[in-house]
Amino acid sequence: MRESNYWLRIINAIDDGLGTSSELQWLINESSELKKILGSIVTRSKS
Repeated sequence: MRESNYWLRIINAIDDGLGTSSELQWLINESSELKKILGSIVTRSKS
């Protein structure tokens, strides 16, 4: 998840026409939310 978020942010910074900025921002936000959810699940399962 972290790596996907990283590459999405790189693509957004380059912005070479692969997608609209709003689409990329949506993907970045979704990726961040999934990262938080999965992190929470891992943390709670270790308790």
